[in-house]
Formats: sequence, C-alpha cells, structure tokens
Amino acid sequence: MGFYLTLNYPTSGWLVVVGFDEALKILENKARRDILKQLTKEPHYPLQLSEILDISQQAVVKHLRVLEENGFVDSEKFPSQKGGPPKKMYTVNQSFSLRLDLGPNLFRAEHRNMPAGGAIRLSSRLPSELGGVVDRIGTRRRLPMGEAMSMLSEMDLALEKIDEQRDAIVALHQQVMQKVAPSIDDSSQSYEERQLAHAMLNQPRRPLDLDLFSQGLRIQSMDAEQMMEGLRERLLRDFAAKGGTLVAAKEGTPLPWWLVR
Repeated sequence: MGFYLTLNYPTSGWLVVVGFDEALKILENKARRDILKQLTKEPHYPLQLSEILDISQQAVVKHLRVLEENGFVDSEKFPSQKGGPPKKMYTVNQSFSLRLDLGPNLFRAEHRNMPAGGAIRLSSRLPSELGGVVDRIGTRRRLPMGEAMSMLSEMDLALEKIDEQRDAIVALHQQVMQKVAPSIDDSSQSYEERQLAHAMLNQPRRPLDLDLFSQGLRIQSMDAEQMMEGLRERLLRDFAAKGGTLVAAKEGTPLPWWLVR
C-alpha cells in the first residue's frame, strides 16, 4: 500500500521540518487535506475556503491555525480591495512525499523532502525520457497552458512507470523477507535476537544504532552488543560458505558494515 502527497516549497527564507508521524497526525483529517489541496493551487483566505469546501468559516480558521502552527502553511495580510479590514491569505510552505508500504513481512514508512532547484539542476536525477521536457523548460519563467499540459502528460507517464517499478521492487523485498524469516527463527535463541536480525535487515546498508535498538527493547546495551557479535559470526560463516573462503568482488567494492569490527 502506498500513500503519496506532494506540496509546494515556501517562498519565505525558513522551513519547518515536518516528520512522518507529525505529518500523518495532521493529514488524517480530511478537511485539512481538502484545505491543503486548494492552497497548493493558489493562496486563499478563510472565507473563500469556507465557501468552496462547504465548511464553516470557524472550522476553516481552526484548521488553518493547526496547519500554521505545525509548519504546513504561512499567512500574510493583504489590504482589502473594498476598503474593509486586511484579509489574511494562506499559502502552502511544505514540499515532501510520504510513503507507507504495509503487508506481511513488510513495513516501510518514509518521509522524503522534494529536491530543490530548477529543471536544469534536477536534470541529473531525472529519467532520460524526460530530457526533452527539461530542454523545453530551460530557464523560462512562464509556460503556455497547452505546452504545460503536454509536459505534465509526459511526466505523469514517467511517474506511472516509476511507481510500477517501485511496486515490483517492494513486492520482491517482501518475498525476500518472507523467505529469510524461517532462517531467523531457526538460528535465533530469543525474541530479542529475532528483533535484532529484523532491525539489521530493515537497514542493510547502514550500521545499526545499538543504543537506540537497546532502548526500544528495554535491554542493556551490553546484551545487544553480545547478540550482535553472535549474529556477526553467523553472517561471516554464511558469507564464507556462499563463495568458499574467498568472495570475488570488483576493486573498491565496500564491505558490508557488519563485516567491519
């Protein structure tokens, strides 16, 4: 299962960093999601949002206050064109993606900030099929609607392709976790050892923070270190058994972090 939301970067010089849990807490409310959806298109004032979304102005103001306090929106006062009191306009000031994958042997929760920069700066990160879009955008400040729709159509197709590939990779990840589970059960002597093995599998490319792991399970750091040593010995045996006493690799290939003592 995936959940994906993209918002816009702020125009102000500072940005409140919103974490995954905080974002979920705020976005679980449909009225707030609807308000944010409108604000991504253009700035609005509360009365506008109340009329468009058919929500009382009092409720809109309450939701906007929550969004502003948590760094999702900014507000600015503008003079009224009719000579009344200034109007408070709201704009979105976050740009991120939330991803949640859930299933048997699968839980991946991720908060990712959108990269900054224009089309040329982003070009090195984009798939080759979008090179033409980058060239057409260049450093232009404005685009005609028809041309923008053509570009967005190409980007939608590219996103669909990437999403399909990501879904397949996540499903493959889930299969690997399912197939390694019996090995973990057979080789582990306690619940804590199984949890340590799963923690290592969840971030195979980065060293595990044993202090943080210990705190999460409410065990002594020394006990976690002893379990890690036992797991490392088993991994070394598996590593050697895979290719004999030597394992072939290209020059400069980094060792897995758990091989380094």
